[in-house]
Amino acid sequence: MFDNIKEDLNTYHGDWSCQGFWVMLVYRFGRWRYTIRTPFIRKPFSLIYKVLFKLIQIITGVELPCEVDIGRNFRIDHFGQIIISGFASFGDNCTVRNGVTIGLRRATEPVAPKIGNNVDIGAGAKLLGNIRIGDHVRIGANSVVLEDVPAHSVAVGVPARIIPAKDKSHES
Repeated sequence: MFDNIKEDLNTYHGDWSCQGFWVMLVYRFGRWRYTIRTPFIRKPFSLIYKVLFKLIQIITGVELPCEVDIGRNFRIDHFGQIIISGFASFGDNCTVRNGVTIGLRRATEPVAPKIGNNVDIGAGAKLLGNIRIGDHVRIGANSVVLEDVPAHSVAVGVPARIIPAKDKSHES
């Protein structure tokens, strides 16, 4: 847990006052509590997590449950109105901005997007349903993505159009 928190702080350039870092701190605590095998000991930590989760949700406007599978260097660039389903997953080096929803397309289908590495999600974007977002993808602001986006692409519009990326220099 502490290695992950240290890495998260580096992602935020050492600025512990960033609200995105606060969200990640609670997220890491929530994941860590699952490592406690004895239910009797884990229950108080679960209660603390639930209180912190709700407090962070109220303060920052970000809902990031600890069930989400997140890779390294996850960044919440601008906080507020961010909702991420517990069924979603992220690769490494992903950025999410304000107003983003990543979740279910239908309540009867409990599946959410699987997001690859090096994905940049613009403000107000909605990614919904059982879709896969490839590596090195940019999702434009206010786009509504309802289908798979292949690697090295840009998704823009409502519904999103998929455009092959012209500039691949941002990859490393």
